[in-house]
Amino acid sequence: MAEETGGSGHSALCLRLIQLFPRVSRGMRRWQDRAAPQTTAPLGPRHVAALEQLRDGPVTVSELASRLDLTLPTVSGVLADLDRAGLVERHADPADRRRTIVEIVPAQRALVLEWLDGAAGPLARVLDKLAPSEQQAFLKAMNMLEDELHTPEPDR
Repeated sequence: MAEETGGSGHSALCLRLIQLFPRVSRGMRRWQDRAAPQTTAPLGPRHVAALEQLRDGPVTVSELASRLDLTLPTVSGVLADLDRAGLVERHADPADRRRTIVEIVPAQRALVLEWLDGAAGPLARVLDKLAPSEQQAFLKAMNMLEDELHTPEPDR
């Protein structure tokens, strides 16, 4: 690929990826929507991301915001939706009443985990077709792209 850098091969690869990303994103969204539990509140990708972070147990709202790289007001809105849907509960931290802890409602845990696993199904099946080294290369490339997109452009 080194010889393609800056050439038409590189451009064709970039163009194909630019075409694929929105299609993959829409497809993942449709898959998540189909796998979503029936709730009174509509749930989307931010809800999936928040629940995925809560999968291993309770966290503070500020820690959740940090993990998701979202503002506290945005995370509070996501949690309000999940609370209305009956999927999470929030309570004051007994060690520090100023902090709020959020967790998946125990009675809904199996349902939530089934949704999360179902939503990840297409990605998991594709990754299973790759060798471990290819999986690592794919993850490395996606992490690098995320970093690049979050790096401020230098002044021109």
